[in-house]
Amino acid sequence: MNKLLTEEQLDLINLVAEFGKKEVEPIAAECDRSGKFPWDTYQKAFDMGLHMMDIPYELGGAGIDFETSLILTEELAKYDSGFATSVGAVGLAAKAVLMGKDPKLIKKFADIVGEGKFAAFCLTEPNAGSDASATKTTAVLDKDEWVLNGRKCFITNGGVSGVYIVFAMTDFSKGTRGISAFLVEGDREGLSAGKEEDKLGIRLSNTSDVVLENVRIPKENLIGKEGMGFPIAMLTLDRARPVAGAAAVGVAQRAIDECVKYMKQRKTFGKPLAKHQALQFKIADMEMQCEVARQYVRYVGKLVDNGKPYSEEAAICKAFASDAAMNITVEAVQILGGYGYSREYPVEKLMRDAKIFQIFEGTNEIQRMVIAGQVLK
Repeated sequence: MNKLLTEEQLDLINLVAEFGKKEVEPIAAECDRSGKFPWDTYQKAFDMGLHMMDIPYELGGAGIDFETSLILTEELAKYDSGFATSVGAVGLAAKAVLMGKDPKLIKKFADIVGEGKFAAFCLTEPNAGSDASATKTTAVLDKDEWVLNGRKCFITNGGVSGVYIVFAMTDFSKGTRGISAFLVEGDREGLSAGKEEDKLGIRLSNTSDVVLENVRIPKENLIGKEGMGFPIAMLTLDRARPVAGAAAVGVAQRAIDECVKYMKQRKTFGKPLAKHQALQFKIADMEMQCEVARQYVRYVGKLVDNGKPYSEEAAICKAFASDAAMNITVEAVQILGGYGYSREYPVEKLMRDAKIFQIFEGTNEIQRMVIAGQVLK
């Protein structure tokens, strides 16, 4: 799986693997059961700079290429995909700010997260999920300040962030062309966290509503130009989809690893499960799906790094990898049988975690619309 990686990439993988084994894996099951948010562990990840992979090197970022960041996301997700999701959400917000190309605003964002704070990307609303044109959050210019009002939902890091990227309507008459993007510092008066979601999976991440009640921000906190929020959001999601794909591959690989370990230990009919051809074929199918997903994720990373178009490929990557993760984790539960259905083993958690990757960053139905639209042009 890693035959073509550089020594630097392999060293970084080993660094993340050591952190995952030592710090994340031991707490994952308990935090999954209790819903406890592991602040201390996240701080250790931030101390390593794992949340700064999208920040320019000169502003304290990691200074690595996009493909390498995907490889590291996959590795972190093997130990817990919820943890990887919350770390990755900082990069999601960063991507939106970088799209605005305002050096001062980029520095403001980098300074906040560089202090070890979370960031959140706030697009989804109760009645505006896949359809961003239904956005109801508003931003009104009052002299030298924007005043924001509205409610966002299903926001990763919504209740824990130091900075929020908020998409709001500045002109309802223009539809999606009336959406603008804003940087909102977490300590602004009127900004608060609403309901926290009690989720099926990725329970080490925080997901909550974000409420804005007459939140005032400086005029210069507008990202890009007024009315550019929708294209900024769409371009950001294009870049986020391979990240979701990478995390899904991490979940799938962990499921395969758990199956291999179990199949070598468990015996039926006088021999290890690993000697039964029916189960060997299952493992072979799981490995094929996982490896194809992995290589396609890395291919999209190469496209981005080389400045090539990648919108269709990002959609393929996200949909294929998340479908593969779901298929593989379901098979993992089947291979472990009754133990797979028990919390004594981690595969039931992996199955629950995998499901969200078919839903967020654009549902897989939306991805298929994007892909079909490109093919049928």
